[in-house]
Amino acid sequence: MSEGDSTGTAAAGAAWRRGAGFAGAAVGVVAAGAAVGVAVERLTVGRGMRRKARLALDSSGPYGTLRGTPGTAVAADGTELYYEVDEVAEPEAERPGRRFGRRTAAAAPPVTVVFSHGYCLSQDSWHFQRAALRGKVRMVFWDQRSHGRSERGRGTPLSVDLLGHDLKAVIDAAAPEGPLVLVGHSMGGMTTMALAAHHPGLIAERVVGAAFVNTSSGRMSEVTYGLPAAGWSVARRILPGAFKLMTTQTELVEKGRRATSEIIGGVIKRYSFGAGDVDPAVARFAERLIEATPVDVVAEFYAVFAGHDKLAALSAFDHLPVLVLAGDKDMVIPHTHSEVIAEALPDAELVLVPGAGHMVMMEHPGLVDDHLAELLAEAGAVGAATPRTAPAP
Repeated sequence: MSEGDSTGTAAAGAAWRRGAGFAGAAVGVVAAGAAVGVAVERLTVGRGMRRKARLALDSSGPYGTLRGTPGTAVAADGTELYYEVDEVAEPEAERPGRRFGRRTAAAAPPVTVVFSHGYCLSQDSWHFQRAALRGKVRMVFWDQRSHGRSERGRGTPLSVDLLGHDLKAVIDAAAPEGPLVLVGHSMGGMTTMALAAHHPGLIAERVVGAAFVNTSSGRMSEVTYGLPAAGWSVARRILPGAFKLMTTQTELVEKGRRATSEIIGGVIKRYSFGAGDVDPAVARFAERLIEATPVDVVAEFYAVFAGHDKLAALSAFDHLPVLVLAGDKDMVIPHTHSEVIAEALPDAELVLVPGAGHMVMMEHPGLVDDHLAELLAEAGAVGAATPRTAPAP
């Protein structure tokens, strides 16, 4: 190899490493649903101090530790979807249909609440709601394909419609009978809409309520993630290259993400939460959830949202109690998208939380829990309407 060839190869390698580092940094933005060029908080704090603080928060934070009875649903393409069930905690003597400890009549199946999480998260993102409602209502939490403990997708072309079919598979496995309340955050809300589009009979026959949290029925390609027009124009030119690196140079990009994790943490916080102060342990919890999503999954899923259009599918819920809730400072899915959903469902309750961002269920858990409890009570979930005034541990 000549000296010129060697120099050119080294330069190319350096360019790839720089690109991978940039793509890794971009993951934090894209994973939170944002773009590029966000200011980093607390740059004056030393790297070593920040690293120690992150380790301390990881070791002491209780968030995401709640577990239920595990199960596996199998999607149409064979992908294994992990779920957990939290059953109603009832004293033996008070269970319907029981006398002297023996069942004397078949009890009606309880209401089951199915929680669907958002993009680059997992079922653990519902930690506060799980803690608040645990034992009061039957709940199913699941990890969407390629997220959390679920299997990576087996090659079927990804779409929001496919996620709706996945949700049907989880319901068939974890809640095959009885009334349902469907709760979805962000991508999870889109998944619920896709379920309604392809399985309207299920909605009509079994669903007794629904909640759409910081989500959208379509037109996601118009979202600029809080950036001015010029900034978003630059980001749109940069992101395709970053996504290509995420899928073709995954290992290098993962290294880049780890190397810039402290910067990404500031980006994630800004795009996950509103303007108010957030418990550092909660902010770190959100960061950990996003960090756990492989970069090629980040790229694969982000590409499908522009084609999401399920406004017409919302009509399946127009006869039901529905909660539409969003933070009014959400830069990932602006609250105007929730207003569109509420307009399509005029009997729905629309709640816009002042100052809250995209992760409203973590940022204001007590408020979200109370509204969910009211929805569940209206839907006939006995024992769910217990208001909470403080965040769950």
